[in-house]
Amino acid sequence: MAGHIQDRWYKTEPGPDGKPRKVKSDRHGTGMRYRARYIGPDGTEKSKSFPDGKKRMADQWLADTASDMSRGHYVDPRAARITFKAYAKRWLAAHSAGLSSQIVTETRLRLHAFPVIGTRPLDSFRPEHVRQLTSALEADPAVSGAYARNIYGDVRAVLSAAVDDGLLPRNPCSAKSVRPPTAMRRHVVPWLPTQVQAVRAALPKRYKTMVDTGAGCGLRQGEILGLAEDAVGFEYGVLRIVRQVKLIRGKAVFAPPKSGKERDVPLPSSVAEALRIHMDAFKPVEVTLPWCKPDGPKVTARLLFTNTAGGVVWRSNFNIQEWKPALALAGLIPGAGPNGRYASAREHGMHALRHFYASLLLDAGESVKAVSQYLGHADPALTLRVYAHLMPSSQERTRNAVDRVFLPAPHDPDGPETAQ
Repeated sequence: MAGHIQDRWYKTEPGPDGKPRKVKSDRHGTGMRYRARYIGPDGTEKSKSFPDGKKRMADQWLADTASDMSRGHYVDPRAARITFKAYAKRWLAAHSAGLSSQIVTETRLRLHAFPVIGTRPLDSFRPEHVRQLTSALEADPAVSGAYARNIYGDVRAVLSAAVDDGLLPRNPCSAKSVRPPTAMRRHVVPWLPTQVQAVRAALPKRYKTMVDTGAGCGLRQGEILGLAEDAVGFEYGVLRIVRQVKLIRGKAVFAPPKSGKERDVPLPSSVAEALRIHMDAFKPVEVTLPWCKPDGPKVTARLLFTNTAGGVVWRSNFNIQEWKPALALAGLIPGAGPNGRYASAREHGMHALRHFYASLLLDAGESVKAVSQYLGHADPALTLRVYAHLMPSSQERTRNAVDRVFLPAPHDPDGPETAQ
Protein backbone atom coordinates (compact mmCIF):
# COMPACT_ATOMS: atom_id res chain seq x y z
CA MET A 1 0.00 0.00 0.00
CA ALA A 2 1.44 3.35 -1.06
CA GLY A 3 0.99 5.94 1.68
CA HIS A 4 2.67 8.95 3.20
CA ILE A 5 2.28 11.50 5.99
CA GLN A 6 1.78 15.16 5.20
CA ASP A 7 2.98 17.81 7.68
CA ARG A 8 0.44 20.63 7.33
CA TRP A 9 2.43 23.03 9.51
CA TYR A 10 5.45 23.10 7.22
CA LYS A 11 5.95 23.23 3.49
CA THR A 12 8.99 22.67 1.35
CA GLU A 13 10.25 25.36 -1.01
CA PRO A 14 13.59 26.24 -2.67
CA GLY A 15 16.03 28.21 -0.50
CA PRO A 16 18.39 31.02 -1.57
CA ASP A 17 20.98 28.41 -2.47
CA GLY A 18 18.48 26.53 -4.59
CA LYS A 19 18.24 23.65 -2.15
CA PRO A 20 14.81 22.67 -0.71
CA ARG A 21 14.10 23.80 2.82
CA LYS A 22 11.18 23.63 5.26
CA VAL A 23 9.31 26.77 6.10
CA LYS A 24 6.23 27.43 8.18
CA SER A 25 2.95 27.21 6.31
CA ASP A 26 -0.06 29.50 6.73
CA ARG A 27 -1.63 26.79 8.95
CA HIS A 28 1.29 26.59 11.36
CA GLY A 29 0.11 26.13 14.94
CA THR A 30 -3.58 25.65 14.09
CA GLY A 31 -5.61 22.47 13.61
CA MET A 32 -4.35 18.95 13.16
CA ARG A 33 -0.71 18.85 12.08
CA TYR A 34 -0.32 15.44 10.39
CA ARG A 35 -2.45 13.88 7.70
CA ALA A 36 -1.82 10.21 6.92
CA ARG A 37 -2.85 9.41 3.34
CA TYR A 38 -3.11 6.22 1.30
CA ILE A 39 -4.91 4.80 -1.74
CA GLY A 40 -7.68 2.35 -0.80
CA PRO A 41 -8.67 -0.85 -2.63
CA ASP A 42 -11.32 1.13 -4.55
CA GLY A 43 -8.65 3.42 -6.02
CA THR A 44 -9.65 6.52 -4.04
CA GLU A 45 -7.52 8.39 -1.53
CA LYS A 46 -8.25 7.92 2.18
CA SER A 47 -6.82 9.97 5.00
CA LYS A 48 -6.84 10.54 8.73
CA SER A 49 -5.53 13.56 10.68
CA PHE A 50 -3.42 13.54 13.86
CA PRO A 51 -2.39 16.38 16.24
CA ASP A 52 1.09 17.80 16.83
CA GLY A 53 3.43 15.37 18.55
CA LYS A 54 1.57 12.30 17.24
CA LYS A 55 3.57 11.52 14.11
CA ARG A 56 4.47 8.11 15.47
CA MET A 57 0.76 7.39 15.92
CA ALA A 58 0.14 8.38 12.30
CA ASP A 59 2.93 6.05 11.17
CA GLN A 60 1.42 3.21 13.19
CA TRP A 61 -2.04 3.88 11.74
CA LEU A 62 -0.67 3.63 8.21
CA ALA A 63 1.19 0.41 9.10
CA ASP A 64 -1.96 -1.13 10.68
CA THR A 65 -4.03 -0.17 7.65
CA ALA A 66 -1.50 -1.77 5.31
CA SER A 67 -1.54 -4.93 7.45
CA ASP A 68 -5.35 -5.10 7.42
CA MET A 69 -5.38 -4.74 3.65
CA SER A 70 -2.84 -7.52 3.19
CA ARG A 71 -4.80 -9.87 5.50
CA GLY A 72 -8.18 -9.05 3.96
CA HIS A 73 -9.45 -7.33 7.14
CA TYR A 74 -9.54 -3.83 5.73
CA VAL A 75 -12.55 -1.65 6.58
CA ASP A 76 -13.16 1.59 4.68
CA PRO A 77 -13.22 4.23 7.46
CA ARG A 78 -15.65 6.49 5.61
CA ALA A 79 -18.12 3.77 4.63
CA ALA A 80 -18.06 2.33 8.15
CA ARG A 81 -19.34 5.64 9.57
CA ILE A 82 -22.83 4.69 8.38
CA THR A 83 -25.16 4.17 11.33
CA PHE A 84 -26.70 0.83 12.23
CA LYS A 85 -30.17 2.16 11.40
CA ALA A 86 -29.18 3.43 7.95
CA TYR A 87 -27.35 0.25 7.06
CA ALA A 88 -30.16 -1.97 8.41
CA LYS A 89 -32.68 -0.19 6.19
CA ARG A 90 -30.40 -0.74 3.19
CA TRP A 91 -30.01 -4.40 4.16
CA LEU A 92 -33.77 -4.86 4.50
CA ALA A 93 -34.42 -3.35 1.07
CA ALA A 94 -32.15 -5.97 -0.52
CA HIS A 95 -33.26 -8.83 1.76
CA SER A 96 -34.19 -11.97 -0.16
CA ALA A 97 -36.87 -13.07 2.33
CA GLY A 98 -40.56 -12.74 1.48
CA LEU A 99 -42.32 -9.42 1.87
CA SER A 100 -44.17 -10.48 5.03
CA SER A 101 -40.88 -11.58 6.64
CA GLN A 102 -39.31 -8.25 5.71
CA ILE A 103 -42.18 -6.39 7.35
CA VAL A 104 -41.91 -8.43 10.56
CA THR A 105 -38.12 -7.93 10.71
CA GLU A 106 -38.41 -4.19 10.03
CA THR A 107 -41.00 -3.85 12.79
CA ARG A 108 -38.82 -5.64 15.35
CA LEU A 109 -35.77 -3.56 14.49
CA ARG A 110 -37.68 -0.26 14.41
CA LEU A 111 -39.45 -0.78 17.74
CA HIS A 112 -36.70 -2.41 19.77
CA ALA A 113 -33.21 -2.21 18.20
CA PHE A 114 -33.09 1.26 16.61
CA PRO A 115 -33.94 3.11 19.87
CA VAL A 116 -30.92 1.48 21.56
CA ILE A 117 -28.25 1.14 18.85
CA GLY A 118 -29.75 2.78 15.76
CA THR A 119 -27.58 5.93 15.79
CA ARG A 120 -24.31 4.11 16.49
CA PRO A 121 -21.83 4.10 13.55
CA LEU A 122 -20.90 0.59 12.44
CA ASP A 123 -17.18 1.10 12.98
CA SER A 124 -17.80 1.89 16.65
CA PHE A 125 -19.55 -1.38 17.49
CA ARG A 126 -18.06 -3.41 20.31
CA PRO A 127 -19.39 -6.46 22.20
CA GLU A 128 -20.42 -4.18 25.08
CA HIS A 129 -22.98 -2.46 22.85
CA VAL A 130 -24.64 -5.76 21.99
CA ARG A 131 -24.64 -6.69 25.68
CA GLN A 132 -26.41 -3.39 26.41
CA LEU A 133 -29.07 -4.23 23.82
CA THR A 134 -29.58 -7.69 25.32
CA SER A 135 -29.97 -6.23 28.80
CA ALA A 136 -32.51 -3.68 27.54
CA LEU A 137 -34.56 -6.41 25.86
CA GLU A 138 -34.54 -8.64 28.93
CA ALA A 139 -35.58 -5.71 31.15
CA ASP A 140 -38.59 -4.83 28.95
CA PRO A 141 -41.69 -6.52 30.44
CA ALA A 142 -43.53 -6.20 27.12
CA VAL A 143 -40.90 -8.31 25.31
CA SER A 144 -41.05 -12.06 25.85
CA GLY A 145 -37.89 -14.15 25.89
CA ALA A 146 -38.63 -15.77 22.54
CA TYR A 147 -39.42 -12.40 20.95
CA ALA A 148 -36.21 -10.92 22.37
CA ARG A 149 -34.21 -13.74 20.79
CA ASN A 150 -35.82 -12.95 17.43
CA ILE A 151 -34.80 -9.29 17.76
CA TYR A 152 -31.27 -10.34 18.70
CA GLY A 153 -31.19 -12.64 15.67
CA ASP A 154 -32.19 -9.75 13.40
CA VAL A 155 -29.40 -7.56 14.81
CA ARG A 156 -26.86 -10.35 14.42
CA ALA A 157 -27.91 -10.84 10.79
CA VAL A 158 -27.47 -7.12 10.02
CA LEU A 159 -24.02 -7.04 11.60
CA SER A 160 -23.01 -10.23 9.75
CA ALA A 161 -23.96 -8.57 6.48
CA ALA A 162 -21.87 -5.54 7.49
CA VAL A 163 -18.87 -7.84 7.97
CA ASP A 164 -19.47 -9.39 4.54
CA ASP A 165 -19.64 -5.89 3.02
CA GLY A 166 -16.31 -4.92 4.58
CA LEU A 167 -17.79 -2.40 7.03
CA LEU A 168 -16.89 -4.35 10.17
CA PRO A 169 -13.82 -6.50 10.81
CA ARG A 170 -15.83 -9.01 12.87
CA ASN A 171 -19.33 -9.48 14.25
CA PRO A 172 -19.48 -8.35 17.91
CA CYS A 173 -22.27 -10.89 18.48
CA SER A 174 -19.65 -13.64 18.03
CA ALA A 175 -17.66 -12.54 21.08
CA LYS A 176 -17.56 -15.04 23.94
CA SER A 177 -18.90 -12.43 26.36
CA VAL A 178 -22.06 -11.93 24.29
CA ARG A 179 -25.02 -14.25 24.74
CA PRO A 180 -28.52 -14.07 23.24
CA PRO A 181 -31.44 -13.15 25.52
CA THR A 182 -32.65 -15.97 27.72
CA ALA A 183 -36.00 -17.51 26.87
CA MET A 184 -38.00 -19.75 29.16
CA ARG A 185 -39.29 -22.68 27.15
CA ARG A 186 -43.00 -23.11 27.88
CA HIS A 187 -44.39 -26.59 27.50
CA VAL A 188 -47.37 -26.92 25.21
CA VAL A 189 -50.48 -28.03 27.11
CA PRO A 190 -52.82 -29.54 24.51
CA TRP A 191 -56.56 -29.21 24.75
CA LEU A 192 -58.68 -32.11 25.84
CA PRO A 193 -61.06 -33.64 23.26
CA THR A 194 -63.98 -32.21 25.25
CA GLN A 195 -62.51 -28.71 24.94
CA VAL A 196 -62.09 -29.09 21.18
CA GLN A 197 -65.71 -30.18 20.86
CA ALA A 198 -66.91 -27.37 23.13
CA VAL A 199 -65.22 -24.71 20.97
CA ARG A 200 -66.60 -26.32 17.83
CA ALA A 201 -70.12 -26.30 19.24
CA ALA A 202 -69.84 -22.62 20.18
CA LEU A 203 -68.82 -21.43 16.69
CA PRO A 204 -71.32 -20.38 14.01
CA LYS A 205 -72.24 -23.23 11.67
CA ARG A 206 -70.21 -21.93 8.71
CA TYR A 207 -67.01 -22.06 10.79
CA LYS A 208 -67.46 -25.30 12.77
CA THR A 209 -65.58 -27.47 10.26
CA MET A 210 -62.53 -25.24 10.59
CA VAL A 211 -62.09 -26.91 13.98
CA ASP A 212 -62.30 -30.39 12.41
CA THR A 213 -59.67 -29.41 9.85
CA GLY A 214 -57.30 -27.92 12.40
CA ALA A 215 -57.66 -30.60 15.07
CA GLY A 216 -57.97 -33.50 12.62
CA CYS A 217 -55.32 -32.54 10.04
CA GLY A 218 -53.03 -30.12 11.91
CA LEU A 219 -53.37 -27.17 9.52
CA ARG A 220 -52.31 -23.65 10.48
CA GLN A 221 -55.01 -20.97 10.56
CA GLY A 222 -53.82 -19.38 7.31
CA GLU A 223 -53.78 -22.81 5.62
CA ILE A 224 -57.34 -23.46 6.75
CA LEU A 225 -58.45 -20.10 5.36
CA GLY A 226 -56.64 -20.88 2.09
CA LEU A 227 -58.03 -24.42 1.75
CA ALA A 228 -59.66 -24.82 -1.65
CA GLU A 229 -61.94 -27.39 -3.26
CA ASP A 230 -59.13 -28.86 -5.38
CA ALA A 231 -57.07 -29.62 -2.26
CA VAL A 232 -59.50 -32.22 -0.93
CA GLY A 233 -58.81 -35.75 -2.19
CA PHE A 234 -61.82 -37.65 -0.89
CA GLU A 235 -61.02 -40.71 -2.98
CA TYR A 236 -57.41 -40.89 -1.78
CA GLY A 237 -57.97 -39.75 1.81
CA VAL A 238 -55.53 -36.83 1.45
CA LEU A 239 -55.50 -33.05 1.90
CA ARG A 240 -53.04 -31.27 -0.40
CA ILE A 241 -51.69 -28.15 1.37
CA VAL A 242 -50.40 -25.74 -1.27
CA ARG A 243 -51.45 -22.25 -0.12
CA GLN A 244 -52.37 -20.06 2.79
CA VAL A 245 -54.06 -16.68 3.22
CA LYS A 246 -51.82 -13.95 4.66
CA LEU A 247 -52.34 -10.30 5.47
CA ILE A 248 -49.57 -8.01 4.17
CA ARG A 249 -49.86 -4.31 4.92
CA GLY A 250 -53.60 -4.71 5.43
CA LYS A 251 -54.17 -6.64 2.20
CA ALA A 252 -55.07 -10.32 1.89
CA VAL A 253 -52.87 -12.40 -0.41
CA PHE A 254 -52.42 -16.05 -1.29
CA ALA A 255 -48.98 -17.42 -0.46
CA PRO A 256 -47.21 -20.79 -0.21
CA PRO A 257 -47.40 -22.56 3.17
CA LYS A 258 -44.86 -21.49 5.80
CA SER A 259 -41.26 -22.14 4.65
CA GLY A 260 -42.70 -23.16 1.27
CA LYS A 261 -43.50 -26.62 2.67
CA GLU A 262 -46.24 -27.95 0.40
CA ARG A 263 -47.38 -31.29 1.76
CA ASP A 264 -49.96 -34.06 1.72
CA VAL A 265 -51.80 -34.65 4.99
CA PRO A 266 -53.83 -37.79 5.77
CA LEU A 267 -57.56 -37.02 5.65
CA PRO A 268 -59.37 -39.06 8.30
CA SER A 269 -62.85 -40.27 7.34
CA SER A 270 -64.40 -38.24 10.18
CA VAL A 271 -62.87 -35.01 8.85
CA ALA A 272 -63.76 -35.97 5.27
CA GLU A 273 -67.41 -36.42 6.28
CA ALA A 274 -67.41 -33.08 8.11
CA LEU A 275 -66.00 -31.40 4.95
CA ARG A 276 -68.66 -33.03 2.76
CA ILE A 277 -71.44 -31.74 5.02
CA HIS A 278 -69.85 -28.29 5.11
CA MET A 279 -69.46 -28.12 1.32
CA ASP A 280 -73.10 -29.09 0.87
CA ALA A 281 -74.25 -26.35 3.26
CA PHE A 282 -71.74 -23.70 2.16
CA LYS A 283 -70.69 -24.09 -1.45
CA PRO A 284 -67.04 -23.29 -2.28
CA VAL A 285 -66.63 -19.69 -3.41
CA GLU A 286 -64.30 -18.50 -6.16
CA VAL A 287 -61.92 -15.95 -4.62
CA THR A 288 -59.17 -14.06 -6.47
CA LEU A 289 -56.21 -12.63 -4.56
CA PRO A 290 -52.69 -11.49 -5.48
CA TRP A 291 -49.89 -14.02 -5.02
CA CYS A 292 -47.36 -13.40 -2.23
CA LYS A 293 -47.51 -9.57 -2.29
CA PRO A 294 -50.22 -6.94 -2.75
CA ASP A 295 -49.12 -6.18 -6.31
CA GLY A 296 -48.41 -9.81 -7.21
CA PRO A 297 -50.07 -11.76 -10.01
CA LYS A 298 -53.71 -12.67 -9.46
CA VAL A 299 -54.57 -16.23 -8.42
CA THR A 300 -58.05 -17.72 -8.16
CA ALA A 301 -59.14 -20.56 -5.87
CA ARG A 302 -62.51 -21.99 -4.82
CA LEU A 303 -62.22 -21.57 -1.06
CA LEU A 304 -64.04 -23.85 1.37
CA PHE A 305 -64.27 -21.31 4.19
CA THR A 306 -65.54 -17.82 3.44
CA ASN A 307 -67.25 -15.06 5.40
CA THR A 308 -70.95 -14.23 5.29
CA ALA A 309 -70.34 -11.91 2.33
CA GLY A 310 -68.74 -14.72 0.33
CA GLY A 311 -65.24 -13.29 0.62
CA VAL A 312 -62.01 -14.31 2.29
CA VAL A 313 -62.15 -14.72 6.08
CA TRP A 314 -60.12 -11.93 7.70
CA ARG A 315 -58.08 -13.49 10.46
CA SER A 316 -58.23 -10.50 12.81
CA ASN A 317 -62.01 -10.12 12.47
CA PHE A 318 -62.57 -13.85 12.88
CA ASN A 319 -60.38 -14.08 15.99
CA ILE A 320 -62.18 -11.19 17.71
CA GLN A 321 -65.75 -11.71 16.57
CA GLU A 322 -66.01 -15.51 16.38
CA TRP A 323 -63.08 -17.32 17.99
CA LYS A 324 -62.81 -15.53 21.34
CA PRO A 325 -66.57 -15.65 22.06
CA ALA A 326 -66.43 -19.40 21.33
CA LEU A 327 -63.50 -19.80 23.74
CA ALA A 328 -65.46 -17.97 26.43
CA LEU A 329 -68.56 -20.14 25.89
CA ALA A 330 -66.32 -23.22 26.10
CA GLY A 331 -64.93 -21.99 29.43
CA LEU A 332 -61.36 -21.60 28.18
CA ILE A 333 -61.17 -17.84 28.78
CA PRO A 334 -63.21 -15.37 30.84
CA GLY A 335 -66.14 -13.58 29.24
CA ALA A 336 -65.86 -10.13 27.71
CA GLY A 337 -65.18 -7.22 30.04
CA PRO A 338 -67.37 -4.14 30.55
CA ASN A 339 -65.89 -2.66 27.37
CA GLY A 340 -66.95 -5.70 25.37
CA ARG A 341 -63.38 -6.88 24.85
CA TYR A 342 -61.84 -10.21 25.73
CA ALA A 343 -58.51 -10.72 27.48
CA SER A 344 -55.48 -11.85 25.50
CA ALA A 345 -55.52 -15.59 24.86
CA ARG A 346 -52.40 -16.43 22.86
CA GLU A 347 -52.21 -19.99 24.19
CA HIS A 348 -55.80 -20.58 23.05
CA GLY A 349 -55.51 -19.30 19.48
CA MET A 350 -56.35 -21.56 16.56
CA HIS A 351 -52.80 -22.90 16.83
CA ALA A 352 -54.08 -24.89 19.83
CA LEU A 353 -55.79 -27.17 17.31
CA ARG A 354 -52.37 -28.02 15.81
CA HIS A 355 -51.03 -28.80 19.27
CA PHE A 356 -54.01 -31.10 19.86
CA TYR A 357 -53.36 -32.87 16.54
CA ALA A 358 -49.66 -33.37 17.33
CA SER A 359 -50.36 -34.67 20.82
CA LEU A 360 -52.95 -37.08 19.41
CA LEU A 361 -50.50 -38.57 16.89
CA LEU A 362 -47.57 -38.80 19.33
CA ASP A 363 -49.74 -40.44 21.98
CA ALA A 364 -50.80 -43.01 19.38
CA GLY A 365 -47.12 -43.87 18.76
CA GLU A 366 -46.69 -42.07 15.41
CA SER A 367 -43.06 -41.24 14.59
CA VAL A 368 -41.68 -37.74 15.11
CA LYS A 369 -40.61 -37.70 11.45
CA ALA A 370 -44.16 -38.37 10.25
CA VAL A 371 -45.68 -35.81 12.63
CA SER A 372 -43.12 -33.23 11.44
CA GLN A 373 -44.03 -33.94 7.82
CA TYR A 374 -47.78 -33.63 8.43
CA LEU A 375 -47.36 -30.39 10.40
CA GLY A 376 -45.10 -28.88 7.72
CA HIS A 377 -42.23 -28.23 10.13
CA ALA A 378 -38.81 -27.28 8.76
CA ASP A 379 -37.29 -30.45 10.26
CA PRO A 380 -38.13 -33.14 12.86
CA ALA A 381 -35.82 -31.46 15.40
CA LEU A 382 -38.29 -28.59 15.66
CA THR A 383 -41.15 -31.02 16.27
CA LEU A 384 -39.12 -32.77 18.96
CA ARG A 385 -38.25 -29.50 20.71
CA VAL A 386 -41.90 -28.46 20.88
CA TYR A 387 -43.60 -31.77 21.62
CA ALA A 388 -41.05 -34.09 23.25
CA HIS A 389 -42.81 -33.79 26.61
CA LEU A 390 -45.99 -35.20 25.05
CA MET A 391 -44.40 -38.60 24.40
CA PRO A 392 -44.78 -40.51 27.70
CA SER A 393 -45.78 -43.65 25.85
CA SER A 394 -42.36 -43.82 24.16
CA GLN A 395 -40.67 -43.80 27.58
CA GLU A 396 -42.88 -46.64 28.73
CA ARG A 397 -42.04 -48.61 25.58
CA THR A 398 -38.34 -48.07 26.26
CA ARG A 399 -38.63 -49.31 29.85
CA ASN A 400 -40.56 -52.40 28.76
CA ALA A 401 -38.08 -53.18 25.96
CA VAL A 402 -35.11 -53.10 28.36
CA ASP A 403 -36.95 -55.05 31.04
CA ARG A 404 -37.72 -57.84 28.57
CA VAL A 405 -34.00 -58.33 28.06
CA PHE A 406 -32.67 -58.00 31.59
CA LEU A 407 -35.49 -59.22 33.85
CA PRO A 408 -35.91 -63.00 34.23
CA ALA A 409 -38.89 -64.42 32.44
CA PRO A 410 -41.71 -65.57 34.77
CA HIS A 411 -41.94 -69.37 35.21
CA ASP A 412 -45.35 -70.97 34.87
CA PRO A 413 -46.01 -73.88 37.26
CA ASP A 414 -45.91 -77.32 35.61
CA GLY A 415 -48.55 -78.78 37.93
CA PRO A 416 -48.63 -80.43 41.35
CA GLU A 417 -45.24 -81.07 42.84
CA THR A 418 -44.23 -84.73 42.65
CA ALA A 419 -43.20 -86.31 45.93
CA GLN A 420 -39.59 -87.28 46.07
